[in-house]
Amino acid sequence: MEKATPAATATPTTCLGSDWFDPLEEAVRGQVRAFIEQLLAEELETALGRGRYERGPVSKGHRNGHRDRRLDTTFGPLVLAVPRARLADDDGEREWRSGLLPTYQRLSRRAELLIAQVYLAGVNTRRVRRALQTLFAGHVGKDAVSRAWRKTRSAWEAWQQRDLAHEEIVRLILDGTMVKVRLDRRATAISLLIVLGIRGDGQKVVLAIKNMGGESEAAWRAVLDDLLARGLAKPELVIVDGGKGLEAALASLWQDIPVQRCTVQRNLLAHAPKHLHDEVKADFNDMMHATTHGEALARRNAFLAKWKLRCRPVATSLEEAGERLFTFLRYPPEQWRSLRTTNAIERLHEEFKRRIKTQCLLPCAETAAMLFWALLASGQITMRRVDGWPTLDRSPTDLDLAA
Repeated sequence: MEKATPAATATPTTCLGSDWFDPLEEAVRGQVRAFIEQLLAEELETALGRGRYERGPVSKGHRNGHRDRRLDTTFGPLVLAVPRARLADDDGEREWRSGLLPTYQRLSRRAELLIAQVYLAGVNTRRVRRALQTLFAGHVGKDAVSRAWRKTRSAWEAWQQRDLAHEEIVRLILDGTMVKVRLDRRATAISLLIVLGIRGDGQKVVLAIKNMGGESEAAWRAVLDDLLARGLAKPELVIVDGGKGLEAALASLWQDIPVQRCTVQRNLLAHAPKHLHDEVKADFNDMMHATTHGEALARRNAFLAKWKLRCRPVATSLEEAGERLFTFLRYPPEQWRSLRTTNAIERLHEEFKRRIKTQCLLPCAETAAMLFWALLASGQITMRRVDGWPTLDRSPTDLDLAA
């Protein structure tokens, strides 16, 4: 294998002075540079079918030195020694092109997304260039900013239209969040409707991020119809926040799919006087966090018996929720934690709002959804598998609340 070239000593950024030079960051950049060069060398070895100075029975080509190439990354600008080679086939010789580092690429994907996120936050091209001048050592001009923005926008549009037929989605989690944007020169709260899918292997994947006027039945139906048009198969279970518009949209589309209503969203406290709130909350949490099916049903019956006497509206509200509040009991206990609530989406909402909390307003409604997607696409927001995923292939059992 070709040995990666040693990292060159970078010159401290002159605009900040030598006191700002950080040898640790320079060392990290050197390691990143060496790692990328090693990946390029391995890619070339695979194309040639042999390592450096090795000989094989059939020659697929030959090396032809190196060329320097600058790549601007979130670690700063790097000057890479990119290997060159000629490949031979039945059609003759041709120049080897790296798939890892495409021709004319000057920004890493993460760097492009970083530029796009600053742009989406409402900063114009000139200010983006100034804000990132130190990170990229002045190598990013207005044209690079515009190209990064156009590329990110194209990727966003492709993501919205991508085929979902290959996604083995077994469950859906649906919820919305409110974001303030500038609309007609006024601060306006809009709804971002999020659809999170759970694959058969337990991995979460965001399927849709839609900017809608609210969480009405028509808005949710439009989101769901778009998913079906792109090939999404009928899920086995849907987890919702209890909104009337969403439940009406689901009823008009899938009448026979089990639905789990988020247990956190069931606001029993609204039906009780303030001095009873702590007691109602404690009894409700004990019921929902029971460890067995039988224990949960027994605590439900005890809850109803107690609060019918002490505060009937609380018991009535629980009864109105029906089986949808306890659908999780039909599944293995290992899954209950991930089934009881829409927390998987709520966490995404929190991460998104944490990153935009310093902004009073987003520039427009369109960029709100796009910025949410960019944070996911760049890996700044990550998602793990759901709890109990090894048992997702088990069939649900029947549920009888009267038992």
